[in-house]
Amino acid sequence: MSELTPREPSARDAAISVAAISSEHPAGEDNLWTRRLVLFLRVMAVLAVCKGLYHWAQVTGFVGGEDDAFEYQPMAWQTATVYFAVIDLVAAVGLWLATPWGAVVWLTAVVSMAVIELMFPAIYGGSLLVVGVEALLLAAYLSMAWMAARERPP
Repeated sequence: MSELTPREPSARDAAISVAAISSEHPAGEDNLWTRRLVLFLRVMAVLAVCKGLYHWAQVTGFVGGEDDAFEYQPMAWQTATVYFAVIDLVAAVGLWLATPWGAVVWLTAVVSMAVIELMFPAIYGGSLLVVGVEALLLAAYLSMAWMAARERPP
């Protein structure tokens, strides 16, 4: 066995170690689309919190009249309302943190709402406006994620 001799740190090693702890971006790097994507995710997080709290308000009876009480609604409506009350708040946390799982949970919630509106109109009324807004938000997310991915080096 040969014995390894320690080598002296070179200027390159020092530059790499300083670059690794530096918080500054290189002068030529511009993350415009990444910043826009994070801002979009934060706005979607606030909307998801509002939607989740609205669904919980329906469950607990804070909104609606006595005739619209949760226990008098059909089982499909109750199930969908509880599902969105939970998934919207979970998605909001992930979106605010800009984590990949947050985007996945949010995309699941968006697609679920669109499917319920289109395929099961008896639950929430089948509003095409809701489907259109969800599709627009989904398209905006996908385009911003695409542009943000293009500005990062491979």
